[in-house]
Amino acid sequence: MANRQIVLDTETTGLEPSQGHRIIEIGCVELVDRKLTGKHYHQYIQPEREIDQGALEVHGISSEFLADKPVFSFIVDDFLDFVDGAELIIHNAPFDVGFLDHELMLAANRIKKMSKICSVIDSLVLARSKHPGQKNNLDALCKRYAVDNAKRELHGALLDAEILADVYLMMTGGQTSLGLDAKIQSVGAQSENGAALTFNKERAKLTVLGVSQAELDAHEALLSVIDEKSGGNCLWLNTPDESTHH
Repeated sequence: MANRQIVLDTETTGLEPSQGHRIIEIGCVELVDRKLTGKHYHQYIQPEREIDQGALEVHGISSEFLADKPVFSFIVDDFLDFVDGAELIIHNAPFDVGFLDHELMLAANRIKKMSKICSVIDSLVLARSKHPGQKNNLDALCKRYAVDNAKRELHGALLDAEILADVYLMMTGGQTSLGLDAKIQSVGAQSENGAALTFNKERAKLTVLGVSQAELDAHEALLSVIDEKSGGNCLWLNTPDESTHH
């Protein structure tokens, strides 16, 4: 069964739903089996209240811009249909889920809490476990994982969801495919009908390139640096003595 994940972000009028603040934008992108599908959900929402100045400075979305946008109760069914059954990936999940649950309550929707239809991964908690004591906001993670966020002058829910999707994939395993034919990974592999697959023995011989002494010296120097920084645990310098093998 395919693993469907939704990377989600929201923008809001302020920081606390308990103080009457509301969602003004929802952005979602879909991953299936760790691959972006190109499907997304994006909606601006009329919050029926003013936007705090501090929030406006973060996302740049004005009350005037939102004046003709639908209220949450009008779009809620489409939103829930898109995320239903998925695993949500959210950076600082309690913030966004808290706002979504608050909106569901106000809309008197049949779904009372997001946890009823979705599981949640908090990518901030994940980042803190992998990089303790470091900055783990989205901008810091983009820099750490070389994810391009050049267009991110202001926060925007869909743009941030797209960026977080790239960060999450890098943080949880990076590249998921080497671009090789999945049917021929090694000698002895089998095809879909069970037949053995072998490499073409008539293929041209591979060219072998020699290594210069300067390159060998540079390689040894790099291994020494790795060994020092890893506390003497560089695997390439700690290979078993060949004389012990029989």
